[in-house]
Amino acid sequence: MIRHIVFFSAKNKDDIGDVLAGLRILRDIPHATILEVEPNLQSDDLSDAVDVVVYGEFADEAALAAYKAHPLYQDSIQRVRPLRELRMAADFQSPFTK
Repeated sequence: MIRHIVFFSAKNKDDIGDVLAGLRILRDIPHATILEVEPNLQSDDLSDAVDVVVYGEFADEAALAAYKAHPLYQDSIQRVRPLRELRMAADFQSPFTK
C-alpha cells in the first residue's frame, strides 16, 4: 500500500475554505482506497504552518499514478495553487495493510 500525505497552507487565512473546497474535489477520483481532506486541528504548539491535510491510501504505485493523471487532479491544482503558500507532499510504501 502507498500512503500519500500532503500539507497545505493558505496565503490568506480567509481562503482556507476555498482551499478545502478545491482539494475536496479530489475525493471524486476513483483510484484511492481512502482519501481524506480536512483542516489541520493545529493542536501542536510547535507547528502551526499547516492549514489543510490531504491523506490518501492507494493499492500500489499504479493507482497513485492514475490518481495524479485524472482530470480532477489538474482541476484541483488550478483552483488551489493561486491560494496556497506551502505544499509539502510525501509518498511512502507502507508494510501495513488492512
